[in-house]
Amino acid sequence: MKQQRYYSLDVFRGATVALMILVNNPGSWGHIFSPLAHASWHGCTPTDLVFPFFLFAVGNALSFVMPKMQNEADAYFWKKVIKRTLLIFLIGLFINWSPFVKWADGALVFKTWEHVRILGVLQRIALCYFFASVIIYYGKTKMAFLIGILILIIYWVLNFMLGAPGHPYSLSGFFGNEIDISILGVTHIYKGEGVPFDPEGLVSMFPAIVQVIFGYLVGEYIQVKGKSYEMLAQLLLTGIILVLAGYIWDFSFPINKKIWTSSYVLYTSGLATITLSVLIYLLEFKNTKGVWSKFFDVFGKNPLFIFFMSGFLPRVIALFRWVDHVDEKGENVYTSALPWFYQNICKDIASDLRIGSFVYALCFITFFALLAYILDKKKIYIKV
Repeated sequence: MKQQRYYSLDVFRGATVALMILVNNPGSWGHIFSPLAHASWHGCTPTDLVFPFFLFAVGNALSFVMPKMQNEADAYFWKKVIKRTLLIFLIGLFINWSPFVKWADGALVFKTWEHVRILGVLQRIALCYFFASVIIYYGKTKMAFLIGILILIIYWVLNFMLGAPGHPYSLSGFFGNEIDISILGVTHIYKGEGVPFDPEGLVSMFPAIVQVIFGYLVGEYIQVKGKSYEMLAQLLLTGIILVLAGYIWDFSFPINKKIWTSSYVLYTSGLATITLSVLIYLLEFKNTKGVWSKFFDVFGKNPLFIFFMSGFLPRVIALFRWVDHVDEKGENVYTSALPWFYQNICKDIASDLRIGSFVYALCFITFFALLAYILDKKKIYIKV
């Protein structure tokens, strides 16, 4: 099978990275537009599409390298996959622990391991990449598809059977909570929901693996079919069918990102397929390339490095602080460069505080777009 270059896949991957950075860095979490916020529990906002789209893109990319791995010995496959899995996982863990010191009582102290979150976005990407690669390598296309569907069904059954009676798909009723806590420990679990619960937990990782498998299947399909209107029509139809299937499953297994339900996998994979169809039409068939496509493309050239820097750099900058003012109790209130920039430059741009918060996010993403552009201009591509 002769591989064709698909610029649209680069743009798709880059767009997901850019949007991940945008939604993760508002000026204020208390003032964000609703489409830029995650659904409180059940449901799906535009922001809830970003992470599954990236996993889908991981599968797309895997479809281009898997033929080479399948033509080599097993040792070559395992060396490549294990190395990449460990690198991505450890980079994610590095971000969670970084910058290894924090301010406490006016002094910098080391952050101890006992309170470091083990899992996260990059860790989920690493684990999903690993398991999807193994399934695809040994199961090939048809078996990988069947295993993916089986995982989604089994996950649904386990949620229903093992979840809390009457509310198995709730925060407190999700069966994966106790398993994650027993394996990882309470101190290493995310607590952003007010209780120990990790949205990138080990249990909800399994349906997310299927997201990568679906991305692989789509990537392989467009390579086999080539750039034809038949391929485009069938791809678009497949996306519509997946979206409808996700909607139907939602009646019994609600679409939910935080526990990564099976209906959520189908729904978001369908939307990713439709989005990719549109990009293929615009960029491969109509050649409507421009500033907009270049903007996203540069993010796709160094996706993991740019995402890493977007999480690491603000943590380092936060260590350099100064006294902003003295509160009514006579105590010093500190600030650092990024909070100062939001409070003094962005916040009061409009009476609607959501606008200032969004402007800050745009400034943040613009900085990393410039970084991505410079790296691309200098032909520096940091592969992981």
